[in-house]
Amino acid sequence: MIKVCGLRRKEDIEYANELKPDYIGFIFAKSKRQVTKEKARELKSLLDSDIKTVGIFVNEDIDCVIDIANQVNLDVIQLHGDEDKTYIKNLREYMRKNKIRKELWKAIRIKNSESLDEINILDVEGILLDTYSKEAYGGLGETFNWELVSDLKLDKKLILAGGIDEQNIKQARQLVRPDIIDVSSGIETNGFKDYQKMKILIEKGRL
Repeated sequence: MIKVCGLRRKEDIEYANELKPDYIGFIFAKSKRQVTKEKARELKSLLDSDIKTVGIFVNEDIDCVIDIANQVNLDVIQLHGDEDKTYIKNLREYMRKNKIRKELWKAIRIKNSESLDEINILDVEGILLDTYSKEAYGGLGETFNWELVSDLKLDKKLILAGGIDEQNIKQARQLVRPDIIDVSSGIETNGFKDYQKMKILIEKGRL
C-alpha cells in the first residue's frame, strides 16, 4: 500500500482523489508541511472516502492529539517524536475509556541495529521506520541503511519512510518488504506535491 504524506493544498487532495493512494498524511507538528486542525478538516471534506487519513504528531499533549484526531476524523494517529511506552499506554487507555477507535502507528528513527530494540514492546498497530537525524524528527528525504531491517519480523504493519522516490521504490519493496510505503519529499518539486511524480511512484509501488 502507499501513503502520501504532507498534503496541505486543495490541489494535493485532487491529485490523491485521482491517483488513489491508500493513505494520506496531515502533519500537525512543526514543519514546512504543517497544517492546522481547521485546514485539515477542510481538506478531509474534499477527500475520497476510500482513502484513509493519518495525522502526524510529535511530542504532543495527549488531549491535543485526541481533539485533533476527533475533529478531523482521522483513521490513524502517527506518533513521530519521542513518545515512549508510557505515553502510548496512557493514550491507549484514554482512547479505550472514551471509545475512540483509531489505529496507532509509532515512528522509529533508525540509526543502527539498536534502534530496533523497543519495536515489539509497543502497543501499536503499525511501526514506521524513518531515518535518524539530530536536526529533525522526519521529513528530510534521506534513506537509512535498509539492510538493517531486511530480516525484520513484526506482528504489526510495517511502514517504510525516508527518502523513497521513483528511483528506489522497487529496491525498498524487494529488500524491506513493507506493508506500506510512505512518501513525501520524493513526490515534490520545489517543496510542493507534483502530480506526475506522485502518479509514477504510485504506479511503480503497485507493480
